[in-house]
Amino acid sequence: MRKTFVFVLLVLVSVASLALVNEGYESPIVKVVETAGPAVVKVDVEATAMYAPSDFYGFDEFFRRFFGEIPEQSRKVTALGSGFIFNKEGYIFTNEHVVAGAEKITVSLLDGSVYPAKYIGGDTDLDIAVIKIDPDGRDLPIVELGDSDALRVGEWAIAIGNPLGLKHTVTVGVISAVGRQIPKPDGQSVYSDLIQTDAAINPGNSGGPLLNIYGQVIGINTAIVDPDVGTTLGFAIPVNVALRYVDSIIATGSIQRAYLGVYLDTVTESTARSLGLKIDRGALIMDVVAGSAADKAGIKPQDVIVKFQNLEITNSSELRAAILNYPAGSEVSVVVNRFGETIELKVMLGTLQEQVQAITPQEQKAAEDTALGVTVNDIAPSDRERLSLPEDLKGVIVSGVSTQGIVYRLGLSIDDVITRISVNGNQQAIQSVDDFKKVVDSLKKGDYIAFFIYRDGVRFVASFQY
Repeated sequence: MRKTFVFVLLVLVSVASLALVNEGYESPIVKVVETAGPAVVKVDVEATAMYAPSDFYGFDEFFRRFFGEIPEQSRKVTALGSGFIFNKEGYIFTNEHVVAGAEKITVSLLDGSVYPAKYIGGDTDLDIAVIKIDPDGRDLPIVELGDSDALRVGEWAIAIGNPLGLKHTVTVGVISAVGRQIPKPDGQSVYSDLIQTDAAINPGNSGGPLLNIYGQVIGINTAIVDPDVGTTLGFAIPVNVALRYVDSIIATGSIQRAYLGVYLDTVTESTARSLGLKIDRGALIMDVVAGSAADKAGIKPQDVIVKFQNLEITNSSELRAAILNYPAGSEVSVVVNRFGETIELKVMLGTLQEQVQAITPQEQKAAEDTALGVTVNDIAPSDRERLSLPEDLKGVIVSGVSTQGIVYRLGLSIDDVITRISVNGNQQAIQSVDDFKKVVDSLKKGDYIAFFIYRDGVRFVASFQY
């Protein structure tokens, strides 16, 4: 009995000794979560999605020919994401892809309170949006906003969000890299200047905050790599990018885009050799719009832009995305390679209005067809920058659609590019407004018409009987 007592006593002493390891220690992450967590919200969205009906067992073209375009069907869909309150008046940052097209937005706080939210505005290319709840006299919790320009690789990174709907999940990692540029899902453009972190970011985290060890928001979580590759890489929009546009979004619901005023292409080995360039990567300036921001800064045709602010530029898509991170009127540093000479230039980015004024009357030409219910313009340099249109893409851009016209029922929308028109099987390439007018002016009742459309990197055909 005495031996048993002594043994138990020794075990208790050992356990007590183990309990003293790091006694009184508390992870600083606990304080970050306690401070910032109450301002992180769950965002539930209801919307209506359009989808094409089945192909009628392969006879869809037959039905279209004799009964017209097959109407799309609609259905209610739900989605969820995250966000964070940054203003006592109830303004919340989230991702545009979380709330785009929402008919109903509901915000839930950590304490269980639920609010209806209003969409204030946002931008698809930047993937930032602002929504708002009515505090109704309540002192709302808010997060402190940090300085993403001061980030260093290796700093702590803390993500709070609602992955898979699991409310207020916390993950921890480090800042793995800054200034990352990754392809968007459409494959035609890129996200620019992102923060990379190994803190787990999963579906449902979108729009939530990425915090530093001081509890300050440094980024808006927005994207992950394909988890099937075995390593999860998370990406966040730097909070400083969002702050450049927040006042404009709150005031007008949108942003004022900046324009450089150039025709772009990507440098390849063949273009470098044929043009005598001394560099084999970067954004090649094919031409400069007279009077544009680029022209005023001294950028010349055949210059190769290799750096924009702190971002290395390897192709034209990266340059277009980098420009989007800065509002009109911003002064930026641009480094060009001019036949082997490296030159740094200061550029005051222009506005869309200035860009349009710099375009010649020929480039401003437009055509309107009331029967079709569509207005088209020649493609301008600003359109190529804004929509990341390939330099070799020819056509006319849709600038207006009437709800009473044929084109509206076909599903065409503003910024679609019409590249060809087929009339009763005879195809005509459309490279200008004049080409478009020539074809549509010759249409007769009963003609079978097909528009060849380019939209966000996808090409499709919209057909009808005139």
